[in-house]
Parts: sequence; C-alpha cells; structure tokens
Amino acid sequence: MKAFNTMIAGHRGAAALRVLAAVGLAASLGGCYTQQVIDMPYPVDYRARHPIALHEGEHTVQVFVGRNRGGLTPNQRAEVLSFAQYWRHEATSGIIVDVPGSGPSARAAADSMREIWSVFAASGIPRRAVYVHHYRPLDHVLATIKLNYSKVVADVGPCGIWPNDLGPTYDVTYNENRPYWNFGCATQRNLAAMVEDPADLVQPRGEAPAYEARRTVAIDKYRKGENPSGTYDGYDKNKISGLGK
Repeated sequence: MKAFNTMIAGHRGAAALRVLAAVGLAASLGGCYTQQVIDMPYPVDYRARHPIALHEGEHTVQVFVGRNRGGLTPNQRAEVLSFAQYWRHEATSGIIVDVPGSGPSARAAADSMREIWSVFAASGIPRRAVYVHHYRPLDHVLATIKLNYSKVVADVGPCGIWPNDLGPTYDVTYNENRPYWNFGCATQRNLAAMVEDPADLVQPRGEAPAYEARRTVAIDKYRKGENPSGTYDGYDKNKISGLGK
C-alpha cells in the first residue's frame, strides 16, 4: 500500500512539473512576442473619408386642424397633393396617417380626412396603401393629421470632427502634407442633400425612350438633306451687356 501511494505521488509530481514547464514556455514566448500597433494614415481621397451612405428615412407632412373648421385650406391642399406625388415617386412603404380620434378637434379632423382621401384618390394612391391610426391629442395642444411614409435617404457624417491638429505636430499626417480629416465632409453632405434620387449615386437609371416628336423632325430634315440641328434665335435680346460679341 505504501508503494502504491508512493507511485501516485510520483505521477502527481510529474504532472505538476509538466504544467510548470508549459507555463514557463508560454511566459517565455509571451516575453518574446510584442504586438505592434501601426498608426495607419487615413485615406487621402475625401470620398473614402466621408462616403455617402444610403439608409431608410421618412417623409412627413403635418396638417394642422382647428376645432371649428373642417376641410383643408388651399395651402394644406397643395401640401397633401405634393405629398401624394412624392409618394408615387420615392416611397418604399405605404402611407401611415395619424388622425385625432377624440377630443375637441376630432370632428374637424374627420372632415379634413375626407378631403385628404379625395386628394389621394385623384393622385392614384390605392386605398389599401394607406393605414389610418387614431390617437388622442394632448389638451391645449393644436391637433394635427400626420402623413408619413418611408423612403431612401442619402446622408454623410457626422461632420465637424477634428481628430488631428492642423498646426505643426509630429503626426505623420502633417509631415506628409495630407488633407485634414474634416476636409470635403460638407461638400459630400451637400451633394447627398441635393441629389434627387439617392439611387443615382449607386447605379445609373434605365434608358428612357427618345422624344418621338423631336426625333421625327430630325429624321425628316435628314431625309431632305437639311441641317437636323435646331435653331434658337433671340435668346440674347434682353441681355444687359454686349461684352464678348
């Protein structure tokens, strides 16, 4: 029995020595390995630093409703009509309409909603594409009919970030005369805001058919041997200055 205990103790000692050897080897390797963090300079091209990204946004129009008046004002009718036309052009979802369902403005909101339905129908919006949600407005707050749909939006930013100094420093970006980080962000943001269809930033539009009336005139002139180009006279009659003539 004593010999057996001695053998067990020997096995345990050998196992402990192996564990200590493994720990020592790992420590030695860890001492030899040092992780090098290289500060990579940021891209020189402003389009790579501030790319234009597409995401899903919202288009919202609020129609203010009074207590004692139903229907839409001329300006409100124009806003609803413009909203309907934009929906047909750029929407990626149906229309969600939040209508006051109770309170002192509920009756006027119902009258205004009937006129909104008529504008939607005249604009070709199917009724199944509109979801109406009723809510209770807060007291002493002017009630509104909120029209909303989702659309694709182009955006850049945030701008105004200055991770590097502009003055003389030991930074590699200054020594290599690189443009500062925020350079070009405002230009990219303005371009994203001005583009009509954000999808144009990704891919070209499909080719539309040629204008048939003008094409017929050009082909007829070509058949007769005449100059097919157009003549535009009188466009400079109202010029203030004749400099350059």
